[in-house]
Amino acid sequence: MKPKIFVTRKLRDEVVSKLRDQCEVFMWEEEDIPVPREVLLKEIEDVDGLYCLLTETIDKELLNKGKNLKVVSNMAVGFNNIDVNYATELGVAVTNTPGVLTETTADFTFSLLMTTARRIVEAEAFLKEGTWRTWSPMLLTGQDIYGSTLGIIGLGRIGEALARRAVGFNMKVIYANPKRRSDLDEELGLEHVELEILLKSADFVSLLTPYTPETENLISYDEINLMKENAILINTSRGGIVNEEALFDALKQKKIWGAGLDVFQQEPVSLDHPLLSLPNVVATPHIASASINTRLKMAHLAAENLIEVLNNNNPKHLVNPEYTNNR
Repeated sequence: MKPKIFVTRKLRDEVVSKLRDQCEVFMWEEEDIPVPREVLLKEIEDVDGLYCLLTETIDKELLNKGKNLKVVSNMAVGFNNIDVNYATELGVAVTNTPGVLTETTADFTFSLLMTTARRIVEAEAFLKEGTWRTWSPMLLTGQDIYGSTLGIIGLGRIGEALARRAVGFNMKVIYANPKRRSDLDEELGLEHVELEILLKSADFVSLLTPYTPETENLISYDEINLMKENAILINTSRGGIVNEEALFDALKQKKIWGAGLDVFQQEPVSLDHPLLSLPNVVATPHIASASINTRLKMAHLAAENLIEVLNNNNPKHLVNPEYTNNR
């Protein structure tokens, strides 16, 4: 008998076919609407595996309902939507999809940096609204990227990929990271610094650190007050890393120059969120990894991880290797 799984969002046929070869698949048939909590609580009662997205909160209540649950496969790099410690305690494997989205996310992060610095969104609206009357020397002037200083907070795979792009723009790259990356310091000319020095020195601050209890509100009032007046904050990691009230105040009072935000503390972000009212904010709907090829790779990898656990094999990417398969 095939193991039963529940998929929390409608997937492409090719991914579903891969799952159906190995499993009995039950799936929420909406592509753009998250599965309701009450549906998920019911569906998890009788399945061996759960294929989910960041939009689902996999907490103690839900895990306790899954009496047969052996694996939670998250189609994402981050996994702060899952109570990993409790899953481990129950003997449930948790998997994720790192690696495949590194270059795509770095592309987007650098694109967001450039778009914010050169006021692309603001300029497009200026033109399309018919406000453009004549060429003017200081019309919609932005910040230079070439030759500026980029500070990266969190030099993992994506941070490294971003640094390589920045070096091509002759940017000086400094980074704050728990461990010094001596190999990259030598190869790319990077400089490892303390967070305070990075914030004081960088023209652009890019957040690429995981969301953890230690990084929650990592950038708040004190940290923003250290930044330059011409500094731009770019966040393509997780929303909870930035204190949004502090950021709004700083942008409103022009303590820093601008922000490019792909993530928010609450998602989808409310249309009346104060940050969305500011002209010096470029906001996007959590799409840093949203290329067609990358999202398909993520979907396939999440499927492969789930299948491997259900076949009592080691998946490619296990978040909690200390878990004991006792189910």
